[in-house]
Amino acid sequence: MASSAEQKEVEENGSMISGLLDKAKGFFAEKLANVPTPEAAVDNVDFKGVTRQGVDYHAKVSVKNPYSQTIPICQISYVLKSATRTIASGTIPDPGSLVGNKTTVLDVPVKVAYSIAVSLMKDIGSDWDIDYQLDIGLTFDIPVVGDITIPVSTQGEIKLPSLRDFF
Repeated sequence: MASSAEQKEVEENGSMISGLLDKAKGFFAEKLANVPTPEAAVDNVDFKGVTRQGVDYHAKVSVKNPYSQTIPICQISYVLKSATRTIASGTIPDPGSLVGNKTTVLDVPVKVAYSIAVSLMKDIGSDWDIDYQLDIGLTFDIPVVGDITIPVSTQGEIKLPSLRDFF
């Protein structure tokens, strides 16, 4: 059985080690908070056409890589909403990489199913525009830091296809 003096010494050593670990965590958290990350912005969202699967829109997203080396993009996720209703969502796994010290323009295809497009057409007026919000999450694998997701969002109006677009 340990004496009270030995027990006190173990507690003091444990407290000292705990304090050192807290300082190390604080040091690394401060250093990682100052690590630059890619910056992204949605340039535009356009109607591309009608396919057998539904209506295609494409979002152009510009992403600036602050590093000299290429950064792999793990995935792109998106949610397209009109009012509070989600009209399309999806994920694009492994879409490529960001070129070092450059801005890369990513094309994010968004597919809206026919059933949703038809219900939107019934709900809108004569202008065939819908107000939308597009939320995009870009997940990157940053060396040392690990995976980070940068959220990008944009709002605006997009055209719904007319009957002539279907034929």
